[in-house]
Amino acid sequence: MDNQPADSVRVLAPTGMLGAGFPEATIERGLALGADVISVDAGSTDSGPYYLGASQPKTTRAAVARDLRVLLKAAAGAGIPLIVGSCGTSGTDAGVDWVAGIVTGLLADEGLDLRVARIYSEQEAGPLKERLAAGRIRPLAPLGELRPETLDDCTHIVGMMGHEPIVAALEAGAQVVLAGRATDTAVAAAVPLMKGMPAGPAWHAAKIVECGGQCTSDPRAGGVLATVDAGGFTIEPLDPAVACTPILVAAHMLYETVNPFEMREPDGTLDVREATYTAVDDRTVRVEGSRFHVADQHTVKLEGARITGYETMSFTAVRDPRILADVDAWAGLLRTVLRDRVAQTLGLSADKYAFDLRLYGHNAVLGDLEPERGTPREVGVMLLVNAPDQATATAVAKIANPLMLHLPTADMDYLPSLAFATSPAETERGPAYEFVLHHTVDSVTPTDMFRIETETRPRHD
Repeated sequence: MDNQPADSVRVLAPTGMLGAGFPEATIERGLALGADVISVDAGSTDSGPYYLGASQPKTTRAAVARDLRVLLKAAAGAGIPLIVGSCGTSGTDAGVDWVAGIVTGLLADEGLDLRVARIYSEQEAGPLKERLAAGRIRPLAPLGELRPETLDDCTHIVGMMGHEPIVAALEAGAQVVLAGRATDTAVAAAVPLMKGMPAGPAWHAAKIVECGGQCTSDPRAGGVLATVDAGGFTIEPLDPAVACTPILVAAHMLYETVNPFEMREPDGTLDVREATYTAVDDRTVRVEGSRFHVADQHTVKLEGARITGYETMSFTAVRDPRILADVDAWAGLLRTVLRDRVAQTLGLSADKYAFDLRLYGHNAVLGDLEPERGTPREVGVMLLVNAPDQATATAVAKIANPLMLHLPTADMDYLPSLAFATSPAETERGPAYEFVLHHTVDSVTPTDMFRIETETRPRHD
């Protein structure tokens, strides 16, 4: 793709997550409106550290393939690039290769000849420790200073790229860019910035379209089209029956930001304090006044996860009115008896394992912050045990089994019968992970931490 300046650039964002689905007709309408690029995010840390720690996608292959088939055909037919960010959910190298494998099969199935670039963002501990020793890695709140051994503990580490590696891949001739971990906005900002659009409108538009139709009156109806130009950007839904309004568009700056007027990217900070949001008509919004402040030092955010132990889960249900009259007291008794029996049976002190007991239907989500009071009609009891190995976690859960089936309250003269949800009652969840990297590293160049591989697929006649 050439990088010649343009008067405007139209970015088609079909959905907030590759594999989430979208009406095919909305893509056709986006192309009819003159889309210059299709950009879609494929990852997130929203669902916790497992997907990075294990390097596994949260989306099913069939759903990703369905969306990609539509988007690849659309991009090929219109002669515009397709950019996918944070492939495989966490953006690991295996995640990029997983999506690339799907793309390879689809190109062959559809007889399409598109040049595909893979951008790898996974990082090795060794070079990062050198940068740490040089004082080039700093923590983001609430984490503290990084210790070298934490880098060694991580099963996977990724660097979050900005737009620059994506632009480099496009300038090298890629028609499909499959990026590792990237900021949600980088995939949408890349082509407008490459084509000479001002950074303020380009990054602000990218932020608004990052979740597809979430900035519209019906997020289920499909994505949006943003047109970025020298003075600002215009945004409209791809479904003609859906609307963007100034409030809906402006409100998206509240989403996943510490400050609703600022958003940090690897090369600087978006500033929307003076942005104005104007209704062009009853479904289209014009935004002007966005600014971008270039940072003195380009930085890359690091994300890393490590194993914290192995988990086994049990789930039972309580309907007994005497237990439910003071279910907190019953749960406290269960905790006490379980600790005592684990010590007696397994000889384990409390610091050798951990467990979480949650009462769903009674404060499991908000805990002490729950404003509603009263006796619940039924409660689901989840026990989640964490131990250094799977066998120990399961052994603790099995000791809890009779307690979660028949534990009476102190004033009961009979054994109640509760209801396990599954048989067997214990479900081994395997390794559990935690995020341990929330740090930034100074870049030597905007692309030096990322590796680009480009390949050409043969034409199928």
